[in-house]
Amino acid sequence: MNSARVTNPRVTNPQAPRPQVAGPVLGAGRIVRVRRFGGDAVSVRISPRSITISAAFTVAVLVAGVAALTTGDYPIPFADVVRTLAGHGSGGNDFVVNSLRLPRLLTGLLVGAGLALSGSIFQSVSGNLLGSPDILGFTTGSATGAIVVLLVLHGTAGQATFGAVVGGVITGALVYLLAHRRGVAGPRLVLIGIAAGALLSSVNSYLITRAELADAVNTQIWLIGSLNSRGWEQVRPLAAALVVLVPLALWLGRRLAYLDRGADPAQARGGGGGRRRAALSAGGAARAAGATAAAGPIGFVALTAPPLARWLCGASAPPLVATALAGAALVAVSDLAAQRLFAPTQLPVGVATAVVGGAYLAVLLVRQRRPG
Repeated sequence: MNSARVTNPRVTNPQAPRPQVAGPVLGAGRIVRVRRFGGDAVSVRISPRSITISAAFTVAVLVAGVAALTTGDYPIPFADVVRTLAGHGSGGNDFVVNSLRLPRLLTGLLVGAGLALSGSIFQSVSGNLLGSPDILGFTTGSATGAIVVLLVLHGTAGQATFGAVVGGVITGALVYLLAHRRGVAGPRLVLIGIAAGALLSSVNSYLITRAELADAVNTQIWLIGSLNSRGWEQVRPLAAALVVLVPLALWLGRRLAYLDRGADPAQARGGGGGRRRAALSAGGAARAAGATAAAGPIGFVALTAPPLARWLCGASAPPLVATALAGAALVAVSDLAAQRLFAPTQLPVGVATAVVGGAYLAVLLVRQRRPG
């Protein structure tokens, strides 16, 4: 008489995959099930450590914001800033706060959050820490689109913004298509992106050398990445774009952790389908293009913010909320340092973020040289 035995696959086979759970299943934390009106339940993992780190980044953003609004060539007390934001400030304070400092601050926060989310997505899709929009050439493509509009078509600043978005999206699509061969392999995506960025960078340099001196100087400053003279005309479209793209990234990015484990495990667990990868890549390219259109190609934010947030949160899955806050804090603090440390000279924020990114790359290279 044969008897069937029910065994636990995780005991007999330690390599057997764990049961799949809806929602973000990797990383430390507690699963909370939220029941919707239709009776279905959605599982949400809440990590106390991620919440603490997100709160710390929020505090850093608030401190940098208060410092940016109250200090400078025209200091304004905090109480007067609050009254001005409430609509009861003097004419001079209203101009300085609401027309100069607040739009610049909000642009930096939105740009930082957009670039950080884009970098987190592309690092997971490519499975490579170098898989960020600036390394993959997407921000360079955005710069090419803006330069063509400004120097070749002699368009306005608003038209250059549109050109930057179009250039970034087209570059992202071309890099993804060239890297797609029965799937998207991370090393191939990074190498093709680096090649595309180098090619577009040479095109940008050629166009600048052929331009008038004043136009070439202004364009070169924009290429470094700057928040100078940013106003509400940059804040509104960027905020509108992120209102749509950020929730989409949070929804599609629930299974980003599976992509880090490779294409086969991700496909087996339902997190690495080609359509999902394509949707994530398209959204990441759009966020990077929008951020570049608003402030120029601010380098290394998309490269450094995602691993920083992930390391601090101790998460195996990309913590997207903490990552967005880390990018916003990085740009806000870097811009404040670029404005105040060398006053009265104001450096572009891209110079400060390049210092942070260079230090990060040096640490990364040293760690890669260590055995194991």
